[in-house]
Amino acid sequence: MKLLALDYGQKRTGVAVTDDMQIIASGLKTVETPTLLVFLKEYLAKNKVETIVIGQPKYMDGKMMDVEQHIIAFIEKLKAQHPDVPVERVDERFTSKMAMQTMIDGGLKKKDRGNKALVDEISATLILQSYMESRNNR
Repeated sequence: MKLLALDYGQKRTGVAVTDDMQIIASGLKTVETPTLLVFLKEYLAKNKVETIVIGQPKYMDGKMMDVEQHIIAFIEKLKAQHPDVPVERVDERFTSKMAMQTMIDGGLKKKDRGNKALVDEISATLILQSYMESRNNR
């Protein structure tokens, strides 16, 4: 069974997924957030997902960012549609910066690094990797 992660944003949401053995996390795609529940319904109908991991956006002082209220509302809808799939949260404070650094290290041109959808997808992958590492350390 796979793990699936979301880097939720009000406009776009990055989606990442593991292989069935939960060894490798990789970016799946970026979805327009208004269509995210439809995308997840279709994806979950075709794929067995053990857990959905959603980033928890915090400021450096630990306070929640404003988008958190939208994430909580989304999670309620998600749980209503898919009550059998657990939802976990992961601190995502540094994922956007790490995603940008990953693109620089990967040799992407500046023009390509401006692709916010790609940043969201990489951020979701980093959220998923963070979750997998914390779970392995328990």
